[in-house]
Amino acid sequence: MKTMLVWSLKSGAFREAAGRFLAGQASPPAGITLLGRWHSTDLSIGFTLYEGDDAAAMYAGSAPWADLLDLKTHIVVEDAEVGPILAQTLAAGQQPEKEAIRNPPSGRKPASSTH
Repeated sequence: MKTMLVWSLKSGAFREAAGRFLAGQASPPAGITLLGRWHSTDLSIGFTLYEGDDAAAMYAGSAPWADLLDLKTHIVVEDAEVGPILAQTLAAGQQPEKEAIRNPPSGRKPASSTH
């Protein structure tokens, strides 16, 4: 399973976070594979893509950074996997109506279309 960790620095945490990173403390725990890591050019946010099925190991890798980073984890799926599922869903007539996407029930906000 692939997991995208989205992180941002807490106020005043830059120097300590950079020190830990440069000291090699950002390696994933055993059983988790680091597939890639990206940093925004304005230093406001970063993205780390992992692969692994051990949620406890993912937690163990994130916990030491919780004092410096705001962390959000998202399970992600690649286009090649999603395409057939979407095709099957659409073929079965399970397509959401455009109006429901624009005005979702229960006061929920529609998903952002900006990337």
